[in-house]
Amino acid sequence: MQGILHEEPSIWQFFFVTCLLGGWAAWMTGKASAQTWRSLPTLFAYLLGLGIGIRFIHHALFGGTMFSLQYYVVDTIVLMILGFVGYQYTRTNQMVTQYNWLYERASILSWKPKG
Repeated sequence: MQGILHEEPSIWQFFFVTCLLGGWAAWMTGKASAQTWRSLPTLFAYLLGLGIGIRFIHHALFGGTMFSLQYYVVDTIVLMILGFVGYQYTRTNQMVTQYNWLYERASILSWKPKG
């Protein structure tokens, strides 16, 4: 897998920086975007910027390549997944809490009109 998904000699470096640190930041970005009623394209732009920040952490701490399109795309895809799930989770909680007379939870990430 080294060379395709990450450039570090250990998968643990990729997991720590991209999945753990970056994933937490992406989740919180999605949560903040949902709480302030921002749109999904706005969240997308925020996560693109966060991807650059994660590439910088790889570069600064582990000597990784700063400007590598392949690794930027991989990191940003991981961030997008976690950020959009955090957004949808928070938006679902908002809808079933603030509009409880209209909506009920259909799943952890969706709501439906009350029947």
